[in-house]
Amino acid sequence: MKENRKIKIIGGGLAGCEAALQLAKRGWLIDLYEMRPAKTTPAHQTPYLAELVCSNSLKSDLLSTASGLLKEELRLLDCELLKIADRNRLPAGSALAVDRNAFARVVTEQLRANSLIKVIEKEVTLLDDELTILATGPLSSDSLIENLYQIIGIENLFFYDAIAPIVAKESLNFATVFAKARYDKGTADYLNCPFIKEEYLRFVQALRESEKYLRKDFEEKYFTDLSENEKLNFYENCIPIEELARRGEDTLRFGVMRPVGLNHPVTGERAYAVLQLRVENREETSYNLVGCQTMMTQASQKRVFRLIPGLEKAEFYRFGSIHRNTYL
Repeated sequence: MKENRKIKIIGGGLAGCEAALQLAKRGWLIDLYEMRPAKTTPAHQTPYLAELVCSNSLKSDLLSTASGLLKEELRLLDCELLKIADRNRLPAGSALAVDRNAFARVVTEQLRANSLIKVIEKEVTLLDDELTILATGPLSSDSLIENLYQIIGIENLFFYDAIAPIVAKESLNFATVFAKARYDKGTADYLNCPFIKEEYLRFVQALRESEKYLRKDFEEKYFTDLSENEKLNFYENCIPIEELARRGEDTLRFGVMRPVGLNHPVTGERAYAVLQLRVENREETSYNLVGCQTMMTQASQKRVFRLIPGLEKAEFYRFGSIHRNTYL
């Protein structure tokens, strides 16, 4: 490849950062455009590049899984972000979970220290004829979306995604919550909240009756030609927990809240359902409610999630939320 060719990368998320680091290793000059922190999104919370907005888990590391095999292939291909993720990993059983702030901070420092990469904090609103990698991802800005809309049409551009809440460890009731790995495989990295049948049914009913966010008015202009079903299009792996509850009484306990392999370490009893908590930071002061991505209002989240055994007095570091994702 010719040395010192130049390319523009739009978007400082995972894909844009990895592309920049890989091209720099090959002698390219890169202008990496990222609109944050000058202009942020409804979901981002830091000024860092490569911020993990949704989950701090990059899924399983087991080679017997698709995600684990993919990560191993990326490691063989010298993936830079996986090196950083491995150095900032948190206890999460067989999954690769990271301290999201530490991970993003190191990525940002590494990019800014590279003499071949110029980080430009500026929003790009139009695509031009320059050699470009478009990596703005799910949270692309409205102006750029308008430009993409004209190019490819609205029906190929959107779905909705939800984020789970994060709670403070000190607010958990450890008389109820217990640490355990499923089937005792590996270390007990997850916290578990066990339900009896009555508690589970009350939780499901509260989810079904909860109030949810309405789509922002500014988004209506993008959806005038779509049916109601298309307007509520969700990414299947991140469907809000209250929507899953509406699919059926047992949907959650045969899915993300399945109790198998999580018998209580003292009594040996198996709960009717179990909700797991995954550590969020290296200090282990906050935990993510696994599978609890939601579009409930904050008031509903406080009321409903405090019905979870052990979370009766939960304090929220971050509430769950729903946001529009751009996806080609």
